[in-house]
Amino acid sequence: MAIRKSAKLPQTAVLKQILKRCSSLGKKHGYDVHGLPDDVPKGHFAVYVGENRARYIVPISFLSRQEFQSLLQQAEEEFGFNHDMGITIPCEEEVFEALTSTLR
Repeated sequence: MAIRKSAKLPQTAVLKQILKRCSSLGKKHGYDVHGLPDDVPKGHFAVYVGENRARYIVPISFLSRQEFQSLLQQAEEEFGFNHDMGITIPCEEEVFEALTSTLR
């Protein structure tokens, strides 16, 4: 399993927390009536990639893909998920784009 289960929370609860935190990001953009960013469509979430923290909107379905779970595991090891910066993927933008193009 690519995402390590917390001893306190099942994996489903951990993923829900991650998605809730991600959907509350995007403070530069407008918000809907629920406080969610207008530019993140339902069924998607934002991640930040590379040194410049380029923002990408990816489908939630990527969470079930082993390749994307590996990126999340690297992100957890390098940055952890308990911060206000959003999910930051520690790889170059070109690598992320190549990977996500194969997942679509």
